Amino acid sequence: MTSRSSQLARSLTWAASKQSYITAGLMVDRKLVDDAFRAYGYFRWVDDFIDVEARSKEDRTSFAARQKEIIEALYGGDRPADLTPEEEIIADLICKHRENGAGLRSYISKMMAILVFDANRRGSLISGEELKWYSEALGTSVIDAITFFVGNDRLYPRTDRYAAGIAAHIAHMLRDMRDDISDGFVNIPREFLQQHELGPEDVAHPAYRSWVRERVDRARQLFDIGKRYLDRLSLLRVKVVGYWYCARFDKVLEAIESDQYVLRKDYGSRHGITNWLRMASVATATTFRHVWPRKPLEPPQRTTDNLEDSQ
Repeated sequence: MTSRSSQLARSLTWAASKQSYITAGLMVDRKLVDDAFRAYGYFRWVDDFIDVEARSKEDRTSFAARQKEIIEALYGGDRPADLTPEEEIIADLICKHRENGAGLRSYISKMMAILVFDANRRGSLISGEELKWYSEALGTSVIDAITFFVGNDRLYPRTDRYAAGIAAHIAHMLRDMRDDISDGFVNIPREFLQQHELGPEDVAHPAYRSWVRERVDRARQLFDIGKRYLDRLSLLRVKVVGYWYCARFDKVLEAIESDQYVLRKDYGSRHGITNWLRMASVATATTFRHVWPRKPLEPPQRTTDNLEDSQ
């Protein structure tokens, strides 16, 4: 693979998320670091175009459709000739792992489906079933990416595998709810709004707060399941990455609870020194529990494709 797409992916990742950049550099399997940057950088570029750069629905939908067609062509064995530098990122990634990357393919296909959905739904209300699919697809895709890039040769247990990812996305949507509404993305079911005669921005209404509380409680429940799952694993790196991912949203849930479930416009910076200190603290605590576990760790299992247990 060329280094051009890797360099561009690294720059896109650094500009978008310092935490993701450092996590990839420190925790990803050495042979997969460049590919981890490609996976994050490409979808960051696609998401930013759909959310920010596209000026009309036609721009969004045609762009998303092109990306979907490119991915399908690449998995079909064809490499289009007219790719932009950003599209070369996903082309290099897929061509390298087309034959032996089921976990990566799951991540790519689910993430692309989510972005196509976003491109089409902006400015519209979402149903309860669509919202459920959205959280499960995004949470599953993130965990599939983590377990592909960290401990790729491990066989991860299937049961409760995706709980933390789904919890994180529920918390993520609550954190960004008011900004998303301003941008035309409404992540509360239209049936609920219609039943209670509410608008998407009526965050102080008792019924709206009750719905937020249910979502917080659900995220808490899934985080508890997900953390117990992480504690069962024998690879420290994936445990640290998983706990870092959970920690990004634990504080958000605490803030929502302290505000009596009235959603804020802003939950503060996620890039300051406090965030880095929290990451260090989480890594230290996770390492301590790994070295001195309450229960014996599961024996490590190895396979050529760590998604086989989900078939």
